[in-house]
Amino acid sequence: VTQYDIRQSMNRAGGRCHDNARCESMWARMKSELFYDRLDTEQLTVEELRSLIWRYFMSYWNNRRICSANGGLPPAVKRERFYLSLTAAAA
Repeated sequence: VTQYDIRQSMNRAGGRCHDNARCESMWARMKSELFYDRLDTEQLTVEELRSLIWRYFMSYWNNRRICSANGGLPPAVKRERFYLSLTAAAA
């Protein structure tokens, strides 16, 4: 972990186990959809893994993947609608 300058996730002081629940769920979903039984990550370079993860989040997760917490909308669509509602309210 230290070798690749990756910071291990940690909870707040006091061991509140739900602090990172959404983030940990997101990473678990990404690993399930992208890696497990699909790619032999031991054959990929660190740069190839970074690129793969970047493309997954920027292309698929943000723009196409439906999210039940967002009413079935991808995060980018939900965010766009939110900002449009602010613009409409300010007008």
